[in-house]
Amino acid sequence: MSNTVLDVNEKPSGGQLITLSFQHMFAMFGSTILVPQLVGLSPAIALLTSGIATIIFLLITKFQVPAYLGSSFAFIAPIIIATNGKTDPGNAMIGAMFVGLVYGIVSLIIWKSGYKWIMKLLPAIVVGPVIMVIGLGLAGTAVDMAMNIPVEGTDLKEYSFLHFSAALVTLFTAIFCTIYFKNILSTMPILIGLVVGYIYSIIIGIVSFEPIKEANLFALPDFLIPGVHYEFVVTSKILLVMVPIVIVTISEHIGHQLVLGKVVNRDYIKEPGLHRSLLGDGLGTFVSALIGGPPKTTYGENIGVLAITRVYSVYVIMGAAVIAILLSFFGKAMAVIATIPTSVLGGVSILLFGIIAASGLRMLVEANVDFGNSRNLVIASVILVIGIGGAKFIVSESLSIEGMALAAIIGVILNLVLPGRKEAETPNLNTTE
Repeated sequence: MSNTVLDVNEKPSGGQLITLSFQHMFAMFGSTILVPQLVGLSPAIALLTSGIATIIFLLITKFQVPAYLGSSFAFIAPIIIATNGKTDPGNAMIGAMFVGLVYGIVSLIIWKSGYKWIMKLLPAIVVGPVIMVIGLGLAGTAVDMAMNIPVEGTDLKEYSFLHFSAALVTLFTAIFCTIYFKNILSTMPILIGLVVGYIYSIIIGIVSFEPIKEANLFALPDFLIPGVHYEFVVTSKILLVMVPIVIVTISEHIGHQLVLGKVVNRDYIKEPGLHRSLLGDGLGTFVSALIGGPPKTTYGENIGVLAITRVYSVYVIMGAAVIAILLSFFGKAMAVIATIPTSVLGGVSILLFGIIAASGLRMLVEANVDFGNSRNLVIASVILVIGIGGAKFIVSESLSIEGMALAAIIGVILNLVLPGRKEAETPNLNTTE
């Protein structure tokens, strides 16, 4: 601990607190606002709820775990189902609320019976391929955003080299930052890529500044009431699509807690306990959904910042959360975010979704999963094809379980029923935020 700059419960000076909090918040900023931009929700609400959820998490974990909660990438596809014009996004928020409730139920079970059962239920051979499905299933969306623009007056899209060039500039900037940048800048490739891509887009003339001119300096975020246009059948379908994804996000949470504990030299699985950190994550997601924010998750970027700066103080995390809340009320800043071209978002999504898929592969490698074993080969193969192929299990004429949700459920079932199951490996860190 001799090289620690600020330990978990150490208070920085006033100047340090402001500087370090801004630094921490901007490391999370790019990914946090990207999710709502991709699914049609409000970036301001995403920032607001990330700050609120982080404060809730700190309170639940007794200010012992320096973790920041941001928008989860695992729920992008399910939310798209709810926001692509087929139904009201308020129904998606009901799905997110149920996700938070499942977290609470799991945390209660862990509190009463311990955590080893969940390690066995979610081994790498199940979680790794499902993570790969999350990334690869969104690949087409990223490429479409990067290359194609809507044809005015129709539902069609056409290829645009100009917009695709903006996507490529964004993508290669993010790659360059990831590979060559050091220290704190290495944790912000998404944010830097978005900034450079946006500047390039201004130069080539594909950015409209009208929304910025029309925006007020200060403005309330666009709050969204869950289920405002409630439809039982539609909402039930969204629940079947969203809730099974907790199989992955809970595994991700456990992995983050294990790695974070190694960074700050603590055992967070035992103290304050996995049940508390899961409850904090779930309650943060529930409260976020109440006002229209996307589901939350602990961030790998957070761990990267802590490891690089060796500043572990929960006061800095709290400061970053407060700054995010305040920033969400700056109407002009939110208007700038709204003018980011879709192609720029597509460029950074190509990298992000690829990293998500690769992190699933990395989990399999780090867990030493033996694909010479036919049992492992069968489980991974079925999950990948069902998830990416878009298979559906039709419950009724209007209800079905599909895609990654169905893949996750079948993966868990196969792992439980196929002979030769060994004790599951502990999930490793991944980046499905």
